[in-house]
Order: sequence, then structure tokens, then C-alpha cells
Amino acid sequence: MKIAIHQPQYLPWPGYFNKILQSDIFVFLDDVQYKKNEWQNRNRIKSPNGEVWLTVPVHYNFGQKINEIEIDNNVLWRKDHLKTIRFNYQKAKNFSDFYPYIEDLLNKEYKMLVDVNIASINMILSYLNIDKKIVKSSELKVEGEKTQRLVNICKILNADIYISGSGAKDYLIVEEFEKNNIQVIFQEYHTPEYPQLFGNFIPNLSIIDMIFNVGKEETIKLLKL
Repeated sequence: MKIAIHQPQYLPWPGYFNKILQSDIFVFLDDVQYKKNEWQNRNRIKSPNGEVWLTVPVHYNFGQKINEIEIDNNVLWRKDHLKTIRFNYQKAKNFSDFYPYIEDLLNKEYKMLVDVNIASINMILSYLNIDKKIVKSSELKVEGEKTQRLVNICKILNADIYISGSGAKDYLIVEEFEKNNIQVIFQEYHTPEYPQLFGNFIPNLSIIDMIFNVGKEETIKLLKL
């Protein structure tokens, strides 16, 4: 049983979905500390002037968990995101097919950041016809911190393989997994170059850039590389 675990992000990059594709069960790590100015409430798309951030405004107090973060809906962020996405991708090859999914996502109201993040990921999985078992770590009632927390999630779900992001090599204690007969595989995904609007290729944007530019079938191929 292959397990991958990751904090829920907003319209994540292609590597996030590569990790989901590799797993039998994917776990949203929603009950760990929120990190400001990372990928949990924002991502990047491409414009004629280079990359542009799509940011979900939040009310945040230090120490809060991801699933405790409320969205600041006094800011008209959903309308702004729709306008920005439409403006920058209306000439993309796959705009007319995919944009209605973005509209459906952002025409709904969300109180909590975790809800729009998970909704954005589920929307993309649905569009790409990717069907995986997905659970929230908060539903598993897991104890422990850092590596031990991940090990405990794997044990609860009877995993014998844990798929980790390559960035975790610096802090993940692999021996803790090995003690529990769990093999650690580090993901080695690099976004392959694909046709983009507006000049030179920019890697690791939100996956919506890839989908708009190359469509569903080609996106699936690029996610499997």
C-alpha cells in the first residue's frame, strides 16, 4: 500500500498531482501548523508580464492549524481570481473546456481555507478523471509530531511504502519509517516543458496553466513523466 501525505494547497503545481497519481491513498495533512507565505493560500499563474500570484486572503494567528484558518471574505478575492484567470488564459487552447470548472469552484462561498484548497484539488482530479482514495489526517486522530506523525499515519492506513516530496530529504528521519517496515520513496518530479502563452517557459506554476495550455490528455501524460 503506497501512501502520500501533503498539506492541502490552493490550485497546486503539477508535482502535487504526480504524487497523488503514485499513491493508493492520499492524505491531506490538514491538522498541522499553517505556514504563512508558502503554498497553502496561494499559487502562481502566467501573464504577459510574467508570473502572477493568486492569493486567498486569510485571518491568521501564529500557531493555528491549517484547518483552523478562516478566509477573509471581506476581500473580493474569488471575483478577482476569476477575472485574472479569464484575462490571462482566454486565448489558451483548452480555455473553453476547462474554465467552467474554475467558475464552478470560485462561484461557491468558503469560510475556511482548507475547504477551498481541498475543493480546488478535487475539482482538478475530477476534471482529469483521477480517482483515488483521499482522507484527511484530522479524521484519523493521529498523534505525534513531524516524522513520527507521518509514520503513525502510515501505520493506521497499513502502508508499506511512503512517497515523500524530495524537499523532505533534509528533515525526514527515514530510520523511523524503516523501524516500522515502511519503505520511503522520494518523489523526483520536475515539471516538463510544455507550450505556454506569453514567451519563455516558466516551470512549476499552478497546474491550471498546464491544463489550459495542453488539455486533459496531455496533462495526464506530463504528470506521469
